[in-house]
Amino acid sequence: MPLPFSVPAALLPLAVLPSFAAPVTTMDADFAPATAFLPPTAVSYAQDLVPFGAHAHVTVVRAGGRTTVQLRLSGVAARHSFPVHAHTGRCGADPAAAGPHYQDQLDPVQPSTDPAYANDSNELRLTVLTDDEGTGTAQSTVDWDFRPGEARSLVLHAGTPADTPTGTHAAADRAACIDVDF
Repeated sequence: MPLPFSVPAALLPLAVLPSFAAPVTTMDADFAPATAFLPPTAVSYAQDLVPFGAHAHVTVVRAGGRTTVQLRLSGVAARHSFPVHAHTGRCGADPAAAGPHYQDQLDPVQPSTDPAYANDSNELRLTVLTDDEGTGTAQSTVDWDFRPGEARSLVLHAGTPADTPTGTHAAADRAACIDVDF
């Protein structure tokens, strides 16, 4: 098959080699209200924790049957701990739209509370700890690939402020959601 462009003969072997780089997905999004005119990629449900305009940067790297997800937040609540999980649905106006946690081995009983399924090796889990400026990064690697089309978002749960035992939200409340194509 002829190439659609001209390649010097000495470089031709390089032009037809398959890429051996790991598949990487990156996305940047600013949190917005779910009721925005165009559906946003990142939705805030708790503006005191994740104000509109706060920023998320997500990197997903798939290689060798393993997946690494890194989440960097800026402009969110300072000195706060945000538990983050991959979820099965897309973000929506209703926080429940993102569905349950994605599991590599799906628990036949939902909602999943069985520790044989709801655990660190079967679910993607991160905890973003923010600094005094509301910036934080977390990364997690799992020993599996996401099934195509079954993991669609990252949900930031309300978590807890670093300097007080409770906040205005229950720790498990969904504070924000980011659509991610895993």
